[in-house]
Amino acid sequence: MNLTLKVWRQKNNKASGALETYEAKNISPEMSFLEMLDVVNENLAHKGVDPIAFDHDCREGICGMCSLYINGRPHGPEQGTTTCQLHMRKFNDGDTIVIEPWRATAFPIHKDLSVDRSAFDRIQQAGGYVSVNTGGVPDANAIPIPKSVADKAFDAATCIGCGACVAACKNASAMLFVSAKVSQMAMLPQGKVEAKTRAENMVAQMDIEGFGACSNTGACAAECPVGISLENIAILNREYLGAKMTSQNV
Repeated sequence: MNLTLKVWRQKNNKASGALETYEAKNISPEMSFLEMLDVVNENLAHKGVDPIAFDHDCREGICGMCSLYINGRPHGPEQGTTTCQLHMRKFNDGDTIVIEPWRATAFPIHKDLSVDRSAFDRIQQAGGYVSVNTGGVPDANAIPIPKSVADKAFDAATCIGCGACVAACKNASAMLFVSAKVSQMAMLPQGKVEAKTRAENMVAQMDIEGFGACSNTGACAAECPVGISLENIAILNREYLGAKMTSQNV
């Protein structure tokens, strides 16, 4: 396959950026999207051109690092797939592919396609944890949890924190991410210790980071590569309302 790439190039967050055109030639349809970029970067390096910077790590659809906006969609055209698991057979010979970074004030650009998503880390640190006392390991059946509840908590916990929800949202809202992190603990007895402050603190940190408000369009869930449900936003709203009604942070 021979492809034309229009790639966003930007030296840093202070510099102006622009789309630049590159040719990707002799690309195997069995390559992943990131492998295709590796080939392009190798050719650029041979020519003495600065390679395209992009985020990647596990390349197994687990870590959420591969944050690319491909032809107007986070992670590309295939539903429920991260960029690293997107194969070039989803494109046609001769296609033009536009590749951009996540667009959000809370995700400042490091360079080219690489963005700073440490805002997610700070939101998690604000309340996305449970208190666990050290000591002997408790019996596995000491706190019985219905399977239906455990399954829902696990579904919320599958969020990989890639930021596709933010990139898909017209307001750059992080509500789907925050709601997943709140929901996975709100459903379990282990998460009840911080229940009064978790939602309040995480939402407050989300606002501090500069994410927009949720307008319930559902674009976040539609583009989420692991299928996080909008139901979690309803759970977050419930937890947040309960926290604010009993809050001492007036």
